[in-house]
Amino acid sequence: MTTSELWRWSAVDLADAIRLGTISSVEAVRSCLDRIAAVNPAVNAVVDVLADEALTAARDADAARAGGRELGLLHGVPVTVKVNVDQRGRATTNGVVAFRDVIATEDSPPVANFRKAGAVIVGRTNTPAFSHRWFTNNDLHGATLNPWNRERTPGGSSGGAAAAVASGMGALAHGNDFGGSIRYPAYACGVVGLRPTPGRVPTFNPSAKAERPIVAQMMAVQGPLARRVADVRLGLAALAAADARDPLWVPAPLTGAPIERPINVAMVPDPFGTADPAVSAAVRAAGSALSQAGWKVTEIAPPRLREAADIWHKLVTNEEKRGLVPAIRAYGDDKSRRNIDAHLRYAPSLDADGILTAFETRLSLIRDWQLFLSRYPVLIMPVSDQLPFLDDLDMADDATVTRLLDSQRCLLATPALGFPSVSVPTGLAESNIPVGVQVVAGRFREDLCLDAAEVIEAQPCGLWRVHPSTPPPASGTFPCARNAVSRPDRSAAKTACRRVAAFRASFLAGCRHRWPSAAAR
Repeated sequence: MTTSELWRWSAVDLADAIRLGTISSVEAVRSCLDRIAAVNPAVNAVVDVLADEALTAARDADAARAGGRELGLLHGVPVTVKVNVDQRGRATTNGVVAFRDVIATEDSPPVANFRKAGAVIVGRTNTPAFSHRWFTNNDLHGATLNPWNRERTPGGSSGGAAAAVASGMGALAHGNDFGGSIRYPAYACGVVGLRPTPGRVPTFNPSAKAERPIVAQMMAVQGPLARRVADVRLGLAALAAADARDPLWVPAPLTGAPIERPINVAMVPDPFGTADPAVSAAVRAAGSALSQAGWKVTEIAPPRLREAADIWHKLVTNEEKRGLVPAIRAYGDDKSRRNIDAHLRYAPSLDADGILTAFETRLSLIRDWQLFLSRYPVLIMPVSDQLPFLDDLDMADDATVTRLLDSQRCLLATPALGFPSVSVPTGLAESNIPVGVQVVAGRFREDLCLDAAEVIEAQPCGLWRVHPSTPPPASGTFPCARNAVSRPDRSAAKTACRRVAAFRASFLAGCRHRWPSAAAR
């Protein structure tokens, strides 16, 4: 593979090769910038391209390696950052026309941690206005298209991040997730997206005029998206470094206590009897992959799943009435106003006593789920009941929007309760529509989520990593260029796991975080 094709490489492989001197950071970054120039005009995922700044940082990264300096986990690796977090010298637009000149004077913790890890930021990615839709378009930056099928949403609010990594514009992307804003775009674009436990990754926007409200403090998180699970794991290690500006950051180890084997897995293919057959089939395929790998899979639903999703609507939507709703009324675009109005009609209006009661109910829900996860440490369920929505479906009539919101219950339950979860692709449904599953585990057990996701990723029927190679036609799907190799069989997958485990052992030597051996699964 030529250096012009380095955009195809994983973050793990790029970091390894740059560290060894096999390639330079400048070569990797230039390849991604060329890829952005070729594909982004059609996809519109990266709305602020940082070519000059990125090449300067890449040269500095190469000079640091040549000078024998200590190198970070992502040294020289090209990444993207979502446009709703502060990055020094850039506008934190959050997709809002009125914020186009809100220039950050310092980095937010996710950006600072990417830089500390040696990553090179090649661009900033699109989000809906106020980052409050599962669809990514706004009056300031325009619409982001799904790299697989332009008629489908790329997801939101981290739709630009997911579309960017899916089409090779960066090896790793930053996103954030309050109500599925990492996992749903990952699902829609056929990539991997991790929602960490609240407190795992530090967060703070220095440009913010006020502190985040209480429910946002409890549920909103920062996390990575990538084309491979191993890259997400590496991205989490970089993003999770301490930052004193976030009082809620928790110094929890990235690897938890060993789980008795075989690990019990709960699988729920159709939690509410409304799932698309392709969605249920994806969950069953994921369960089968885990079962073949020696995990003990049982078809059983977690407790009070619908109630957990309802708690999200009760707490989040009623809190948004205090700050977000007036802001959208004043500064949002038409689609953001229609979207927030639909959420207000869907969620029950609560008084102070009702909100306090909802907080009390939430505690009992978390208790019931923790007891469930003590018996079944891993849960496999849909990301959404439906395949990725037709774009702008939330602009339809009330009945359609109600069905849309109902179909996202699995997506909303996990942030309401504070558990980590990862969206991992399993394949393609009809007409080049990605489909995948959600893997959930206990608090601060992202390692278990990712362990299971790696097994699912390696299943023979899984989605091989594909990047749209040309701009889309006037309608329909993107022509896609598949990797030259076929999907690996089970023995090849195990060989790949052993290679990744060997890489981790050498690459992370001396690092305070230790990964479990993938080969031991």
